[in-house]
Amino acid sequence: MQTLPWLRRASVTAVSAAALVALAAPADATTSTSAAPAATAASTAAADVDHDTWQKDCQAVMDQALPYLKQRIAATKPGEKQAIVFDIDNTTLETDFGFSYPQPANKPVLEAARYAQERGVALFFVTARPDIIYSFTEYNLKQAGYRVSGLYVRNFIDLFKNVAEYKTAQRVDVEKKGYTIIANIGNSATDLSGGHAERTFKLPDYDGQLS
Repeated sequence: MQTLPWLRRASVTAVSAAALVALAAPADATTSTSAAPAATAASTAAADVDHDTWQKDCQAVMDQALPYLKQRIAATKPGEKQAIVFDIDNTTLETDFGFSYPQPANKPVLEAARYAQERGVALFFVTARPDIIYSFTEYNLKQAGYRVSGLYVRNFIDLFKNVAEYKTAQRVDVEKKGYTIIANIGNSATDLSGGHAERTFKLPDYDGQLS
């Protein structure tokens, strides 16, 4: 039976989540034996993708995004609250290229995020990760250099919803807080579909090889 793309993506994210919990837990005989399979699965998800190539491809996208952000931020209207919405896995953080905690930032994306946050733009993160690792994810983002204005994770009910619709709903919520979403950045179509952003920028996922 063919696995639906959104389900495959969710399953890889779940593996990363399990590894996060295992690595964040106190080291004992139980966690040391159970963490290994999860870490192996996470690190092999992108086995066919070269890290250096991925970084160059991400840089090419952000070389288009950053000039736009500079221009749009400079044109902020009086009273306008600007925001950027980001995906997490293989967008703001490196997830599928070896596993560690905290996970390192995706450098081309971090560069643009830092430019924006230093100029008062709020950064919101919308992820398919489950809420059980909310605190680990928030800590990771902050350690990597991101200022987290908001983090949206999936609760139990959300796990049964279409990922694209779930993520669109979170952007709507950001807008309800009074923000103008000047850019939405992710590496999957489910991160970017549904509107509620002035511009979208898609990082490579190599036909779903990256979560």
